[in-house]
Amino acid sequence: MKVNSMDTNERIDALEMRIAYQDQAIEELNATITDQWRVIDLMRKKLGMLEEQVRSGSFIADPSTERPPPHY
Repeated sequence: MKVNSMDTNERIDALEMRIAYQDQAIEELNATITDQWRVIDLMRKKLGMLEEQVRSGSFIADPSTERPPPHY
């Protein structure tokens, strides 16, 4: 059984297009993950700073931003 060269070329073209789209998707996912890790690292740092403030007792709320409880 002889395979038509046009069919083979079309199949190769289709595969190359799929690979190109997959490469693009992988790059986009990698950029998203990298951005998320930056955010996670920043949040970890901020959480560590807050924990240290609470442990040291230096976590003092700004009275001008406090609101009375709703039942008052």
